[in-house]
Amino acid sequence: MHDDLVEDCVFEGGDFRLSPLPGGLYDGCSFQGCVFVSADLSSSTFRACVFRNCDFSLANLEGVSFQDTVFIGCKLLGVQFARCRKVMLSFSFEECMMRMVSFTGLNIRNTRFESCDMQEADFTEADMTGAVFSGCDLLRSTFMHTNLEKADFRSAFNYSFSPETNRIRKARFSMPDVTGLLDGYGIIIE
Repeated sequence: MHDDLVEDCVFEGGDFRLSPLPGGLYDGCSFQGCVFVSADLSSSTFRACVFRNCDFSLANLEGVSFQDTVFIGCKLLGVQFARCRKVMLSFSFEECMMRMVSFTGLNIRNTRFESCDMQEADFTEADMTGAVFSGCDLLRSTFMHTNLEKADFRSAFNYSFSPETNRIRKARFSMPDVTGLLDGYGIIIE
């Protein structure tokens, strides 16, 4: 971990593919329209930061710490959040393209996903207690041994997972999308 502290800075339009963002602690910073495609962000800490309209596709998040961080309108294709530092991990996502992301094994209780395209996301063995999937497309997303207790799927769509291999006590669903919980039974619903 680097000892460099960067506070309350605004980064606009930076392309960190060619010139990597220096490792360190970024506290209260705002990143707008930045490109982190395949960038190595390992060992950086982002505390109370906002990423708006940034592209993180295939970024290396090995050891990265996100604390109270918000992603708005970002592109996060293939991002492996499972590689982040797990201590104090907290973030939220609004209107993000998050296809093929991995949250495998993470404890990210109460995480909010709002109007996100989360097709083929992997939530295997994650603790998603109290998570909110508001207006999210979860087509082909994987939920296996996932704690979804008190999670809110009322406005989510295209999800399909087994209630038998996930914890769903007090989770909230709405019709007609709740029928996705029956897909594995091979029944016909008319």
